[in-house]
Amino acid sequence: MFQIRKATESDTPIIFDLIKKLAVYEKMEDEVITSVEELKENIFTHKFSKVLIAEENDKPVGFALYFYNFSTFVGKPGLYLEDLFVEPEYRGKGYGKKLFIELAKIAKDENCGRMEWSVLNWNTPAIDFYKSLQAKPMDGWTVYRLDKKGIADLAQ
Repeated sequence: MFQIRKATESDTPIIFDLIKKLAVYEKMEDEVITSVEELKENIFTHKFSKVLIAEENDKPVGFALYFYNFSTFVGKPGLYLEDLFVEPEYRGKGYGKKLFIELAKIAKDENCGRMEWSVLNWNTPAIDFYKSLQAKPMDGWTVYRLDKKGIADLAQ
């Protein structure tokens, strides 16, 4: 039996574990510098993001972490998908698509003008998956980032 549910504070260790598994998949495990405690504070106390947990027979098998941004051109909030991950042994069952559909329902219910996310250029399975859902790449746009050090240096 498969279900998707909203994460609760007690799910924080599960969320952390799935984030680490996603990082391994993305070959970025050295970049996970957060902790269970920090995630709990930022997701459930400060409410900076929301999480959906995908379960098969009550066992967590995937998650989606998202938050809201705002489009000045559209004049509405947007749903930004930070991470969507299904454990490799549970792929091919449609769970990723079900998570994505649930996010689209949330975006619709919240009157979002857009859903956006980033995909690693080498991640062909994810790119193909998103294209199958009618998503379009934002050619002509490049993502820029300041890390913690860059922010600190600039803010001085």
